[in-house]
Amino acid sequence: MTYEEALDYISSVAWQGSRPGLERIAALMNGLGNVQNDLKYIHIAGTNGKGSVSALLSSVLTAAGYRTGLFTSPFITRFNERMQINGVPISDESLAEVVEQVRPVADTMEDKPTEFELITAAGFLWFAREACDIVVLETGLGGRLDATNLIQQDECAVITNIGLDHTEYLGDTVAQIAWEKACIIKPGAPVAAYDSDPEAMAVLRDMTEQQGGSLSVASFGDIVSLSDSLDGQSFRYKNGPVLTMQLLGAHQLRNAAVALEAVEILRRRGWNISDASLEAGFAATRWPARFEVVGRDPVVIVDGAHNPQGVEALCDGIRHYLPGQRIVCLVGVLADKDWRKMMDMLKEVAVDFVVVQPDSPRALRDTELAAYLSDRDHWVAVADTVATGAAGAEFRAKFMHGVVVACGSLYMMAEVRKYFEVDA
Repeated sequence: MTYEEALDYISSVAWQGSRPGLERIAALMNGLGNVQNDLKYIHIAGTNGKGSVSALLSSVLTAAGYRTGLFTSPFITRFNERMQINGVPISDESLAEVVEQVRPVADTMEDKPTEFELITAAGFLWFAREACDIVVLETGLGGRLDATNLIQQDECAVITNIGLDHTEYLGDTVAQIAWEKACIIKPGAPVAAYDSDPEAMAVLRDMTEQQGGSLSVASFGDIVSLSDSLDGQSFRYKNGPVLTMQLLGAHQLRNAAVALEAVEILRRRGWNISDASLEAGFAATRWPARFEVVGRDPVVIVDGAHNPQGVEALCDGIRHYLPGQRIVCLVGVLADKDWRKMMDMLKEVAVDFVVVQPDSPRALRDTELAAYLSDRDHWVAVADTVATGAAGAEFRAKFMHGVVVACGSLYMMAEVRKYFEVDA
């Protein structure tokens, strides 16, 4: 099987969409020898911040000398980004090899696996084959019925910020969504959590108590910011070492605090993570399309904010890092998001909008989005492609002495980064 054939096979079942449940992934991994049981995990669920916390923990563990797997979704530039070891994505050859192992088992199943289940199985196989010391495992959707929740135990569960998203699958209240995500907590397992909505926190505390575990909640009042600019930020948490990172925004400091709570749990469980490893790991962390600076003339920010919580954090970052700047917003959204609420927040910080339609069957029509944004106080243009939109936003920002902010959907971020010649 070639790399292209592997991707074609995985995408061939994309039409099935998301079908929550563990029966298919359990049957698939049973046919593959249940190799997932040979690994140790940090399991991460949440609405926002999962990727950033995953990236920080993976980088720290790598700096500490551990062979560290990282399983995330979605990817920005190439599919291979979804599974990495020590920061290096899986090679085309290795991906083809593990998918070739998965296929004969999947093809014999009466209830065929979904796309995400195939990817999860391939990840488990690769991490086991490569003898990872630990795997940072990010859920795809929710937690309780997510394919990653097949694992039987973990070193630490992490619950990041919880809000309303994917309500058609997870429930329409914060408490319901928190319960779905809290179901990754295993019996006796320690948990690190973002200090979230009170309803969500009540659910997390109840679940941890029911499972006989311990809950460490990040203390945001113990974060001391030392420096902060578009070049990065430095801070101290709970009188620990001074840490620097390229991840920008106050919300990333809060995500960092969650990661540090997880590190303390790992230390108590015998993992050798020095302060020097913390410093090196945080400094080395890169996570594309999260308030990422990809241009300087004009300044260009790329942010994959795709739900109200994400856009709120983006707007806070704009106000903090770009006060008084004229914002030209390059935006495209998916129709199944709470996009009206997102646009109302963006209209408070942006004057100009260049609207595009992401390459997704779930994309909102560009004309409908433009019509919603149009009023006497905002300039709005529609571009036929993301690349054309990026060029138009760049021109407008130069002409108006402004700043480009691209956001709305991760599905368009790769094209935006490519236009501004950012390496994968």
